[in-house]
Amino acid sequence: AMLNQTNAREFILLGLTDIQGLQHFFFISFLLLYLTSLLGNGAIVTMVIAEPRLHTPMYFFLGNLSCLDIFYSTVTVPKMLTGFLFGHQPISFGGCLAQLHFFHFLGSTEAVLLATMAYDRYVAICNPLRYALVMSPRTCLLLAVASWSAGFVHATMHSVMTSQLSFCGHNHIPHFFCDIKPLLNLACSNTSLNMTLLNVVTTSIVLGPFTLIVLSYFYII
Repeated sequence: AMLNQTNAREFILLGLTDIQGLQHFFFISFLLLYLTSLLGNGAIVTMVIAEPRLHTPMYFFLGNLSCLDIFYSTVTVPKMLTGFLFGHQPISFGGCLAQLHFFHFLGSTEAVLLATMAYDRYVAICNPLRYALVMSPRTCLLLAVASWSAGFVHATMHSVMTSQLSFCGHNHIPHFFCDIKPLLNLACSNTSLNMTLLNVVTTSIVLGPFTLIVLSYFYII
């Protein structure tokens, strides 16, 4: 049975809508949002680097967050914009995995980074006298590296697991980018382990930081 399976080397992204009038409206709206995001976040990163007075833990993390947002939107939006202009978008299997990887890498890094920023604010408000000691430049750098690394490991796990699946028959993804769930629905091999990882690990990467953020607010208040 395994021999006559033809593995899909390409997928078709169906995008958000097929309605012609809406596509142009969406294209202009998302293009404007994307450009605004690039300009705004780009300005923040430039300011944080250029202005010595902003070389503080809070702005260091904010700069990281703005960098993340630039990459994060760039992973999905350009492909989505071409989809609005030219209809269904073909994407190679490798391209699909890359998109999935970076989407989850940047998304989970952002979650961890937001928790780190909440911790920074907690220390600043609750332990102001020890703040400079606790949030030393070295600590900030370590926390940032840890955030990016956690996101990278999380995403690598998903992309490796997804690359092991076999796809045969349907290759139409009812989405504007390659995400895990829509891909698992197309796979013709067993996806139970993938689903478990998605539910357990991804949920904990979202809920863990969220809990820390809520706790930090609780302590600050």
